[in-house]
Amino acid sequence: MSSNRRAHWSFWAIGALALIWNLAGCVNFVVQLDPEALSHYRPAEQAIVAGRPLWATVGFGLGVFGGAAGSLMLLLRLKAAFHVFVLSLLGVLVTMVHTLGSGIAFGPGEIAGIMVAPVAVSAFLVWYSRYAQRQNREF
Repeated sequence: MSSNRRAHWSFWAIGALALIWNLAGCVNFVVQLDPEALSHYRPAEQAIVAGRPLWATVGFGLGVFGGAAGSLMLLLRLKAAFHVFVLSLLGVLVTMVHTLGSGIAFGPGEIAGIMVAPVAVSAFLVWYSRYAQRQNREF
């Protein structure tokens, strides 16, 4: 196997989509700091933010900003991407602990969008960053 394998087009597509996903999370984090903007969120989302303690806010920030940094590192083919994605996943899980413990009744769409999707994407990016490193020795 060659030590200078070029990355498959799917690597660039996954990396770009991961960066867009996580940048959207960063924007969501910043928007939630503005009470006026937050007033346009669904009631369940407003309740989550209103009751979010500092540790969950830190987890949320680590999840989205870590995910964006990890995505950029992935695209730059830096080995540290894997470790940053692991930290991001931990941040997402901390956030989910608060969300699940909030006592708010969620509908199926909210469960999928607020809880399942972030955990699934974060876990996938942890796996994919390791997979990409093993497939391409330029990392």
